[in-house]
Amino acid sequence: MSESTKRPPVKDWHSDLDHFDPDFIADPYPIYEELRGGCPVAHSDRYGGMTWLTRANDVAAAANATDTFSSRRTVISEVPTDRHGLVLPPINIDPPHHTERRRLLLPFFTPAATADWEPTIRQICSGLLEGLDGRTEFDAASEYAQEIPGDVTARMLGVPLEDTPQFRWWLHDLLELGPTDPTLARETTTRMMDYMLGLISDRRRVAGDGDLVQYLLEQRVDGEELSDDEMARTLFLLLIAGIDTTWSALGFCLLHLATHPQDRHRLASDPSLLPTAVEEFLRAYSPVFIARVAEHDTDIAGCPVSAGDWTVLAFPSANRDPELFERPDEVLIDREENRHSAFGLGVHRCLGSNLARLEMEIAIEMWMERFPNFELTDATAVTYSGGHVRGPRAVPIRILS
Repeated sequence: MSESTKRPPVKDWHSDLDHFDPDFIADPYPIYEELRGGCPVAHSDRYGGMTWLTRANDVAAAANATDTFSSRRTVISEVPTDRHGLVLPPINIDPPHHTERRRLLLPFFTPAATADWEPTIRQICSGLLEGLDGRTEFDAASEYAQEIPGDVTARMLGVPLEDTPQFRWWLHDLLELGPTDPTLARETTTRMMDYMLGLISDRRRVAGDGDLVQYLLEQRVDGEELSDDEMARTLFLLLIAGIDTTWSALGFCLLHLATHPQDRHRLASDPSLLPTAVEEFLRAYSPVFIARVAEHDTDIAGCPVSAGDWTVLAFPSANRDPELFERPDEVLIDREENRHSAFGLGVHRCLGSNLARLEMEIAIEMWMERFPNFELTDATAVTYSGGHVRGPRAVPIRILS
């Protein structure tokens, strides 16, 4: 029996919320709506004390109040917030030190640098789609969506594609099981750091060809090289940030299209809608929420927040807030004004958002060219990951003639 199944079920979402509760994992949107409609700041004593922010304005305010809400711990776990975890620059470093570490990575993720990945992404998607040709039923999540960001990340690191299944297992252990199993989290962290340190050692002996490891080896901070440990922790973060998130977002795109034939037919007949459709899928099915730690007693929307509380920026809820979006629970693939926060807000907004968008747009474009007509075969077979990244892990589909 897993740790999550041993936890008592939630009886009141306002005062006892647990994001690992099976009902929350299965469908959090009615829960978020209930929370926004009452006191928008929910509190739970679980995990040492959590405060959940569910309205867009409150989420934005906390994301930008870096002096009050620290990024030193971003993943809720059973480990108390007064203990520091592994520092993964720049995501859990607060300003002003954060700025320099983020600036270090920016050239690798500019729009121009990201655009160079298009041929590689197309090659990956083409190979996966060719492998599905001739089959009429398969799992769009496990056999397509999950493969793309893993392969992109492997190529970015300059490692064999055979390593990508291990990446996914690590992320499963770290993000889904680790928050309620500190021993497993520590063991997984050690294995991941050992892998990154070994990769850096290899690259010091034999230079890479434009990969991220080689890029970091060539960077300087105040004239000094980065240490192997600093580089390993940065690579550790990019592995976490680049695979599970994009896999989940892409899985939601395919799940929506498999269950909404009108949108599917419309997108197939008018591919120019693809960029706005992807933005709308990101808004409506935002896969990620993030945590902060309250550095001192404060309040949000008149509700007290205690020092040391996990403070949750619930981006999936903010992106369905009727104060910010018209018809927020409808997916409008031609929605023009779409100020969503699926990639976060403030100084910690996702560095890799350009790459994630590119992966999603190419993956959906090429899928729709190959399989313009498909449907979900069994709604009860759709499963979701739990934790800070929620995405469909099984999307069984049937190709229609």
